[in-house]
Amino acid sequence: MNNKKVLISAFILVAFIQLYVPAKMIWDREEVLESGLAYKFKTAPIDPSDPFRGKYITLSYDHNTVMVENEKDWLRGEEVYVYLIKNNEGYAEIDSISKEEPTDDYNYLKTTVGYVSGNGSNKLTINFPFDRFYMEESKAYNAELSYRESQRDTSKMTYALVHIKKGKAVLKDV
Repeated sequence: MNNKKVLISAFILVAFIQLYVPAKMIWDREEVLESGLAYKFKTAPIDPSDPFRGKYITLSYDHNTVMVENEKDWLRGEEVYVYLIKNNEGYAEIDSISKEEPTDDYNYLKTTVGYVSGNGSNKLTINFPFDRFYMEESKAYNAELSYRESQRDTSKMTYALVHIKKGKAVLKDV
């Protein structure tokens, strides 16, 4: 009888953990969307298809480089904290970069260094952690057509709407 109680208790604990972990992940993302600051990032998407993941847009960003004092102080793949500002047009740009996590409430993004110039130009390329946007298969084709149209018409701009709060980022829409 005692063994049966232990099995039932273990089953209930495992079931609770299996429900808690995804719920916590969803809760954290929703919290960033609700109280994080929204930034628009200029993009250049393409429309690939993955048979296992479905339709998505791969995003690359216009303003993902930053000047540093000495490029030799930085390593590719190194974890960094990027401070963002909005330019006159309302799009996000990198203000500065740090290896230390900020202690104030300044909006920053936790990410990695993608590329170090290595030629004395002191430029770093940043990997933004929101480089794919998954969508319904029925909408992916229309998104691709909209992107092609915006490439021809310079008055139209494609951008990703990303909410950022204390290092975390959630891609809301493209």
